[in-house]
Amino acid sequence: MTHSPTSECTPINQTSLKDKDRIIFLGDSITQAGVLPYGYITLLSMQLAKHCPELGISLIGAGINGHKVPHCQKRLDRDVLQKKPSIVFVYIGVNDVWHWQHNRGTTADDFEAGLRDIIGRIQATGARLILCTPSVIGEKRDASNRYDDMLDEYACISRNIARQSGTQLLDLRVAFMDYLKQHNPLNAKQGILTSDGVHLNKNGNRFLSELIFKTLLVPMDD
Repeated sequence: MTHSPTSECTPINQTSLKDKDRIIFLGDSITQAGVLPYGYITLLSMQLAKHCPELGISLIGAGINGHKVPHCQKRLDRDVLQKKPSIVFVYIGVNDVWHWQHNRGTTADDFEAGLRDIIGRIQATGARLILCTPSVIGEKRDASNRYDDMLDEYACISRNIARQSGTQLLDLRVAFMDYLKQHNPLNAKQGILTSDGVHLNKNGNRFLSELIFKTLLVPMDD
């Protein structure tokens, strides 16, 4: 990706970043790890500090290992709403599917109802909301991962909710699979964007940070 070198963050349209924006990332262990040195939230923070230092934007990770939509519902007020964010990313859904391997997943109906509740409560605050579809459980490019069908179903639920609620969508499911179709010629089950088929490696964190930058309309490095 190329851009014109600049030391300022020039607003592109009404959805561009604003002075003193506070961005909160609600999610699971993928987001919990996002604040580590090579995590996607850390990479975002570095880019914002480089391109938009005058805006004084703050980023807060609110990811907890193992959490699903019902968990996020319960802690939404404490971990998100009470902190008065101006922008909220909701990246949840992987565990709601993955945990069916131990019969502790979230039913599609509960996933939808819980996500609608989360979206509605965030929208009521006036914060800008970006809803992410769940990404991957296994990186095989040919739709042969164990949970591909269910993950596609839950991603579709997220898309429908975003459309019906007027929420901005970041379709990670599509973006990750498109990337794997191009960069996973050996159909490996992991090691391209993830370390284990789910949790992001350095390349995956970089890829996610780039997607979020595009969503926020911030200039990116080459």
